[in-house]
Amino acid sequence: MFVRVISGAIMGVESCRVEVEVDISSGLPVFDIVGLPDSAVKESRERVRAAIRNAGFAFPVKRITVNLAPADIRKSGPAYDLPIAAGILIGMGIIKGDTQAFFAGELSLDGAVRPVSGILPMVLEAKRNGTREVFVSADNAEEAALVEGVEIYAIEDLMGLVQHFSQKRMARYEPKVSPFSRGDNTYDVDFSDVAGQVYLKRALEIAAAGYHNALMIGPPGAGKTMLSRRMPTILPNLLPEESMEITKIYSIAGLLDAKNLLMRTRPFRTPHHTSSYVSLTGGGRIPMPGEISLAHNGVLFLDELPEFQKKALETLRQPLEDGQITIARTGGVSTYPSVFLLLAAMNPCPCGYLGTPRCTCSAPDISRYLEKISGPLLDRIDIQVEASPVVYSELGGDKKPAENSASIKERVENARIIQTKRFAGDTKDTRFNAKMTAEQTKKYCKLGGEAADLLKNVFESMSLSARAYHKILKIARTIADLADAADISVEHIAEAISYRGLDRKFW
Repeated sequence: MFVRVISGAIMGVESCRVEVEVDISSGLPVFDIVGLPDSAVKESRERVRAAIRNAGFAFPVKRITVNLAPADIRKSGPAYDLPIAAGILIGMGIIKGDTQAFFAGELSLDGAVRPVSGILPMVLEAKRNGTREVFVSADNAEEAALVEGVEIYAIEDLMGLVQHFSQKRMARYEPKVSPFSRGDNTYDVDFSDVAGQVYLKRALEIAAAGYHNALMIGPPGAGKTMLSRRMPTILPNLLPEESMEITKIYSIAGLLDAKNLLMRTRPFRTPHHTSSYVSLTGGGRIPMPGEISLAHNGVLFLDELPEFQKKALETLRQPLEDGQITIARTGGVSTYPSVFLLLAAMNPCPCGYLGTPRCTCSAPDISRYLEKISGPLLDRIDIQVEASPVVYSELGGDKKPAENSASIKERVENARIIQTKRFAGDTKDTRFNAKMTAEQTKKYCKLGGEAADLLKNVFESMSLSARAYHKILKIARTIADLADAADISVEHIAEAISYRGLDRKFW
């Protein structure tokens, strides 16, 4: 008997439909799985056999062939246990029902259904293909319920699945609280916690408003890390489509919080400086998302930037430009979105006290330390700002409280609204000033005579690159948006130029 049931395979951040074809015929008892399965899928034979037997059903002593189609896509993971078992039970006549439903789940040896990673993108693909019934583990049901327009059934074990199709139909899964109705998470940190550093806060405000990458250079204790950790508090709230994009990536990586499946706050990833380039870009035999993809639509914070491996830092160049990264491994090729705000902090020298009597670094030590940051990578960092030590007068208890995150966030959101309206009519999928194309920069960053003369003089005197020229224009456009100004003035250009000089000072 031939049976076909529906499942899915993960390909990067998306999924593709997989048809699990089960053929049960007379002959020597053999259980084969074909269709480019990896070792985890091949092991399904033993899990399925034991699960069916321990659920109280006799495993057929026949020739069983399972084909995972299309056969040219590599299948990985234990998610095919449930569809294979369902196909065999239908072929045995134990389950009588619609085989066009979607199945995904791992089986334990006693027949219980366990959760798997990547359920959200698989259910989204099933919906696109017209599937309306989805059968997953009870632990995956809430995640699957994020997809509207499909009926979700939470399966505890194989016996429950059989009973469902034997007219003892279980009720479809309904989350107790709609994940889309819950309020946004609040933060327990605030920009007002940081004393002084008005110039640094202004730079981060501009970075947040236009999604500009930023680098902070200063001695230890200046507040670089403290301010960076508060960056999410001034970023705009996630749009629904952005939230779903992030949730899909975290679903594939198996990092979703069981208590709060839908990602409602922008990611803030802080990999340690000992992280390898694979952990940043993603990879493995079956390519999985790395830190730069986990930071999609959020912030990637690299503290102690020169302490990272140079190879790891150079891998950032392509995703910073393209907004995505393609990983090719023996297990397949995966493309993950990587639109993130790069926020980096570093000391000016190995000891951190360059220019003061406390500095003990030799000139070669300083040179080797700074050479870990290449010119092409620096050129891709829009804002470069120096963090000065905080003076004692700014730490006093009677000092006027610093501006809080809420007021900064309001200005940032207003600037983002202006950008959304600006790019609404463009064919390019541009959302932020930092991602403007050369054509858009020319169109939206026109300069008057005085501002154009200032930028021309600075370009020639500082020997700026073409990329630096365009980045100054984009930063100036963001500064003008924060001021709700239609045109870029000489003051906006002057402030933008002030954020592009540190590479000349230190490098």
